[in-house]
Amino acid sequence: MATKSHEQLDIMFFPYMAAGHIIPFTHVAKLFSSRGANSTILTTPLNAPLCTKSIQRSKCLEFDKKIELILIKFPYAEVGLPEGCEMADLITTPEMDGKFFLATTLLETQLEQILDEHRPHCLVADAFFPWATDVAAKFGIPRLYFHATGSFPLCASLSMMIHRPHKKLLSKTESVVLPGLPDEIKMTGDQIADFFKLDDEAEFTKLCKAGLELEERSYGVIVNSFYELEPDYVDHYRKVYGRKTWHIGPVSLYNKELEDIAESSIAEQHQCLKWLDSKKPNSVVYVCFGSMIKFADCQLLEIAAGLEASGQDFIWVVKKEKKDVEEWLPEGFEKRMEGNGLIIRDWAPQVLILEHEAIGAFLSHCGWNSILEAVSAGIPMITWPVSADSFYIEKLVTQILRVGVAVGNEKWVSFVDASLKSDARVKRVAIERAVTNIMVGDDAEVMRNRVKALREMASGAVEQGGSSFSDLTALIEELRTLKNS
Repeated sequence: MATKSHEQLDIMFFPYMAAGHIIPFTHVAKLFSSRGANSTILTTPLNAPLCTKSIQRSKCLEFDKKIELILIKFPYAEVGLPEGCEMADLITTPEMDGKFFLATTLLETQLEQILDEHRPHCLVADAFFPWATDVAAKFGIPRLYFHATGSFPLCASLSMMIHRPHKKLLSKTESVVLPGLPDEIKMTGDQIADFFKLDDEAEFTKLCKAGLELEERSYGVIVNSFYELEPDYVDHYRKVYGRKTWHIGPVSLYNKELEDIAESSIAEQHQCLKWLDSKKPNSVVYVCFGSMIKFADCQLLEIAAGLEASGQDFIWVVKKEKKDVEEWLPEGFEKRMEGNGLIIRDWAPQVLILEHEAIGAFLSHCGWNSILEAVSAGIPMITWPVSADSFYIEKLVTQILRVGVAVGNEKWVSFVDASLKSDARVKRVAIERAVTNIMVGDDAEVMRNRVKALREMASGAVEQGGSSFSDLTALIEELRTLKNS
């Protein structure tokens, strides 16, 4: 067993193998490092570059301690996954999805060996690894949960899991109120995730119940959010569900000025930023659906037609290789849109795009990272939830915060199924209507002012004396006390 310093905290971070989890996890590791802790991230070889690129961009931040990586073997072969399939973003079929989840449970032995060897003072493990609570407990190590979402979706999910109100629904289009929440939040049967609808005796339902119990037995929960964004639900999560929590976000805003310099040096040649410089303030819609969602061609065709019909300038990030014949675009689309629309087929500097004064709205899949980035940049949103907890997050954006409009998608599907559907669930007319409303509608300026106020709150939260800064300070001091006790 390695000998540990009596002065420094040693924190180990264990993110789920998906870009939307690894990136904020790395920000959290950097944040602890900036406060003098030794930070170590556990990940697989394929996922390591997501960590190292972020760490390298931040070398100018002069962290007190270096961030280390420990590589673990992802057991894709043991469960019958293709070679190298060690990132959730690579899953393409429902069968692979199930195998990937099984593979994550096989990481338990490796985690136990690493904790035994390194004996960190705390393990921050992803919520997708509930079993890590018991592994850490074997060595007397406090385990903190990290959810890649906010307090509102956490409260909504817990309400659904504990009370199971959907059992009363007679049809998929009927709605039900989520019990016990500070606001009246209604969900239709179609909007509820499939895994909540399983029978009480189903294996996944049992795993969810076990996960709840393990979370209750953990030391607490780190949330990438800030108190002012969702105060009623921060309090609800703590008081009603009894979770000990620290809200330390938005984690990407810490040392923001220096991060922007590093990011800009990478993206300075990107054509989209130069293209945006030629546009008027608040005149461009940014369209991006994250790293997991890959729509079928018929749905992409509707998006293109809706954007064109809206008459608004746009930047659209879509994962498609350039071909002579583009079946997912209306004929002659790119030529007609030249000067008014820009399609990006690879990586896009999303944070810098959102912060550009030309951006007036963000059409998003309601992933938590994207929502935080939009709020931090003061950009109103068009919500297009698809999977995971995105339908809850849509309610936060449109109903609680009132800084967005819904495009009208009403059916929850898995990330995999989104690409397999042969029909377009959201038609061009709905897309045109939502884009027009948020850009030039009667409430456009009101929403823009609301989200700008949230932007100021987000910035204040991470500054010295702010709510997130203070929560992080309190957490670090509590961990120091535990270490020395």
